[in-house]
Amino acid sequence: MASAELQALVQGLRAGGMDFSAAPAAVRTAFSAMTAAAPLPADVQVRECSLGGLPALETRTPGIDPDRVLLYLHGGAFVIGSARDYLTLSAALGRAAGCRAVSVDYRLAPEHPFPAAVDDALLAWRSLLAEGVPAQRIVLAGDSAGGGLALALLVAARDAGLPLPAGALLLSPWVDLACESPSMRERATADPALTREGLLAMAAHYLQGRPPSEPLASPVHADLEGLPPLLVQVGTAEVLLDDSLRLANRAAQADVPLTLAVWPQMVHVWHFFAFMLPEGGRALEEAGAFLRGRLAAGSQPGAGR
Repeated sequence: MASAELQALVQGLRAGGMDFSAAPAAVRTAFSAMTAAAPLPADVQVRECSLGGLPALETRTPGIDPDRVLLYLHGGAFVIGSARDYLTLSAALGRAAGCRAVSVDYRLAPEHPFPAAVDDALLAWRSLLAEGVPAQRIVLAGDSAGGGLALALLVAARDAGLPLPAGALLLSPWVDLACESPSMRERATADPALTREGLLAMAAHYLQGRPPSEPLASPVHADLEGLPPLLVQVGTAEVLLDDSLRLANRAAQADVPLTLAVWPQMVHVWHFFAFMLPEGGRALEEAGAFLRGRLAAGSQPGAGR
């Protein structure tokens, strides 16, 4: 049975959800107002920085290892969202992983269509490496569109001959911009946050006529061979549920280690609401254990690719 907190969250999302059909500027303003309600713990240190000239925010919490890094790519359907909007989540993941977290502001559509976000993510990755941070001391994470972008970054970095991070965490990833997964319709009434129509509108802003089947736009179609271990967390009350299921199948075909964690009744990126949702806190603990394990494995002699 859903917790009282989850029931309250679902009611709130249904009553005040985002209208993705509105003009991007209006959606961005409304989204920033919504995310501002998420409290940032007092012990989180925030520093403005940059990666390859891209604005970014770094967070540190007590007891972390500053020599290890979580690179975070925020969600927002490639049109909305920012490092600031997702600061509470990126900081929580950095704390759970025991490292500093760096969230980058990649360029958004429609002003900067595909592949601008992928180019910026790859630029941020190159910049971290250029700073002298070994790849095996870095983990990657992203939610929703940022989860798909994180996967696209792995593919692009591999194809560019760059070393890859120790592992990657994908939260409710959007990996098929054609929105053809069966759950887009089968979970439509269960999902209080997203609709297929809204996602298609955002995809149109991002793609601007490019085919959604392009692997770096919809990485469920990409060759995943050689990617590092992945953890995918997704809820059953998501129209994006089958994106994760399809991704797990693709990873298995490519011999990529992937742990799929399907959380009953959970909504899209429920981790963001960990400040009020017990299930969000438990999901962050699971994610943190995975990320810590990958960073520990990457620190072993002979680790890395």
